[in-house]
Amino acid sequence: MSEAPEVLTEVDDGVLIITMNRPEAKNAMNKAQAEGIAAALDRLDAENDLRCAILTGAGGTFCSGMDLKGFLRGERPSIEGRGFGGMTEWTPNKPVIAAIDGYALAGGMELAMSCDLIVANAGAKFGIPEAKRSLAAAAGGLIKLPRQIPPRIAMELALTGDFIDAKRAYELGFVNRIVDGPALEGAKTLARAVAENGPLALIASKKVIRESHTWSDAEMWQKQAAIVMPVFASEDAREGAAAFAEKRKPNWQGK
Repeated sequence: MSEAPEVLTEVDDGVLIITMNRPEAKNAMNKAQAEGIAAALDRLDAENDLRCAILTGAGGTFCSGMDLKGFLRGERPSIEGRGFGGMTEWTPNKPVIAAIDGYALAGGMELAMSCDLIVANAGAKFGIPEAKRSLAAAAGGLIKLPRQIPPRIAMELALTGDFIDAKRAYELGFVNRIVDGPALEGAKTLARAVAENGPLALIASKKVIRESHTWSDAEMWQKQAAIVMPVFASEDAREGAAAFAEKRKPNWQGK
């Protein structure tokens, strides 16, 4: 009997659901799982009918971090040019939503902060406890987290290794929505709201928001224009206006 794949994928009305599938190891990241996530995100960008993705974990846990048994064997759960889990140093063009149940710790939290939106179950826990093992949150925890929550709170989490719950993560602006049931169901609701919109507009909006923090005041309007003006000139922009005027649902073509 063959083993189940480390990553499962399914499509739900334009949304690609990517499930980390090592529940017996609390979805601790190994090389095969990282490769599976990277391949799924390539599919997200390649298929025109896909509008966004949800990344979640099987068995009631998002991801407990790096597989330490693999680490001791010399395995690194990273993809060249893409980072831990295939996405901490890279992002697809289209939006990705993290659906978090249970624990998102160490590399698991770094995966979460690499997504564009986060939906968490009320019982979820977050943390970068690497210092407790004389390691460091080098897959983005030390770089990205101070940009996503107040820097002193990020410093505290890095230096103490303590966890925070979903309520605190929401208060800090790290989590978009908290749900009482499975995070995936809440993420699907959010994904449907995203997927209804113009695909070119989604890609351009994500790109500007992610990149603009590096732009100077002198160049920011020019750089934004280079990204968004093709959207205004697209067939989809005309379709959006026509659909509004005609009180109907738009038929996006992605061009």
